[in-house]
Amino acid sequence: MTDQVPARRPWIVGVSGASGTPYARAVVNALLDADLPVDLIISRAARLTILDETGISFRDNHWDSDLATWLDRAAGAASRAGGASRAGGAGRAGGAGRAGGADGSAGADGSAGDLRYWSATDLAAGPSSGSYPARGMVVVPASTAAVAGIAIGLSKDLLQRAADVTLKERRPLVVVPRETPYTRSTLQHLIELHDAGAVVLPASPAFYAGAGSVQQLVDFVAAKVLDVISVPHDLITRWSGRLGAGRITGS
Repeated sequence: MTDQVPARRPWIVGVSGASGTPYARAVVNALLDADLPVDLIISRAARLTILDETGISFRDNHWDSDLATWLDRAAGAASRAGGASRAGGAGRAGGAGRAGGADGSAGADGSAGDLRYWSATDLAAGPSSGSYPARGMVVVPASTAAVAGIAIGLSKDLLQRAADVTLKERRPLVVVPRETPYTRSTLQHLIELHDAGAVVLPASPAFYAGAGSVQQLVDFVAAKVLDVISVPHDLITRWSGRLGAGRITGS
């Protein structure tokens, strides 16, 4: 009887085209820092937003180095998946497996860790099927178009399909909308997602943690996401019941 290797069970992170891609970067890095595997899906619209907000181009032929630049982690550590059918490898390209160390953990040198990238146009990718093992999914930031598509089950790309699969398999789904103000239709879609079992977590940073920089405000939202999916972190100073404690600690 041969020993069976435990199935890889990643957190799927979908990045849509809404403004707020630093939130996605913070969540992905925090998951990797927690030694958790991540499957990353970046929509076509999100590529434009990343370019606009950071100046970083996300190119098909240089996705690995562009991704490493965006995440500020070692290049060449992430693996690209997709291009194959679901059968016989769950959509891995050429047997591409875990990145980082032999155990798939994040490297101490800041390497990408166990990060797998899927093209948003690959509807035969692993996350498109309920039989693909995954812990759950975070959509961050979630555009109003992504919110609508997930709420009505449109599945127009891999991001929306993976979110639909997450819901139908009763896995945790966190949706982080970044829009203001909301239209009535978007509010209805958010309620539908809530009723379907998703956690709607607006990108609304708080100030009691003593934030003194934009990155600390970004980290607050990422911290709330990690709290919801029960991933340990030290991104913020937590409320202690004492007024001004966060401000004093952060100074």
